[in-house]
This record gives sequence, C-alpha cells and structure tokens, in this order.
Amino acid sequence: MFRQNRQTGEADRWLVFEGQVLPHMSDLFRVARWLSRDRTAAEDLVQETFMQALQSFHRFRPGTNCRAWLITIMCRANSKKRRAEGKLRLVSDSEERIAETVAFAQPTPPGISEEEVLQALRELPREFQEVVVLADVEDLTYKEIAGALSVPLGTVMSRLSRGRKILRVKLANYANTYGIGQSDHDKQASRSLSKPTGAKSDAMP
Repeated sequence: MFRQNRQTGEADRWLVFEGQVLPHMSDLFRVARWLSRDRTAAEDLVQETFMQALQSFHRFRPGTNCRAWLITIMCRANSKKRRAEGKLRLVSDSEERIAETVAFAQPTPPGISEEEVLQALRELPREFQEVVVLADVEDLTYKEIAGALSVPLGTVMSRLSRGRKILRVKLANYANTYGIGQSDHDKQASRSLSKPTGAKSDAMP
C-alpha cells in the first residue's frame, strides 16, 4: 500500500512538472543557443537543465516565474561548465573601456533587418550579450537576471546599459554601410565619395 501511494505521488509530481516545465522548452533551447553558441552543446545544456530542474522541483514555488527559475538553473549549469573548461572570466579591462568610451549611439535606425540585429547581438562580448538577451529577448527582470547570472543588481544594470549602447553603434554602422535610412541624394553622395579617384562615370558620354 505504501509503495503504491509512493508511486502515485511520483506520478502526480511528474505530471505537475510536465505542466510547469515543458511549455518553456523552446525558450530554454533558444537561451541555450545564445549561451553555448553551438547546437549540440545547447541540446546538452537543455538536458542538464531539465534533469536539475526535476531533481530540485520540490524547491520551486508554484505561482512564481517558472521560466525565470529554469533559466537560472541553466545559466548556473553553464557557468559551472565554463569554469570546468577554464573559459569563465570577468569582463576584461579592455572590454570595460570600450563600453565606457563608445560614442553616443543614436536610436536603432529603421530598416534594419532581424538578421542584422541578431548578427550585431552575436558580436557583443559574451558578458554583455548574456544580459541583453535575458533582458530584451527573454524579458527577465533585473532581479531575475542577477539571480540567474549570480551577479549584483548594479552589475546587471551596468552591463545592460553598455551592451545596448554597443549594440546601437553596431546597428548604426550597418545602416551607414548599406545606406539604410538615407535619402536618395545621400545615397548618391555616399557612392560618389566611396568611388576611387579617377574612376569612370557610369553615365553615358
């Protein structure tokens, strides 16, 4: 009888776990791809997160943000893995200086494609990228991000501000390169300036 009750309890626990956790699996995989930058590693990270979440599900408080709880488990598992591989480091002084001295960035220019935004995001230093992704892609609060990354709240706010600033600069550079947001006159002027001296005109003689 005791064994039967125990099995019933475990089955009920699994059903609750499935109902709470499985709806967030696609979000977890997306975050894992950003953290690991590799599909196979991302799949392993999601599996590790799933296993740890199941083992510690008794600590989860119903009614709280389950997705944030799962992302916290994932980020900590990823940090542990990176420490074991010797890849975890603090933001370097050079990266801090870049973020501090980067020129004023205009708002994100219109006409920028989603792929260009994602590419610019991929080029951010990892520590800034993590915070920007968790805040602007996954919509976690400052407090949730601080818990997920095990850093002070002020560090989250600082990295997010700097990361967004660098991101806007990159997007502005993309826009300037491709003439996005420029008038036809400005585009013609840009092409004229970029044409080598002595180059033949495209116009008919």
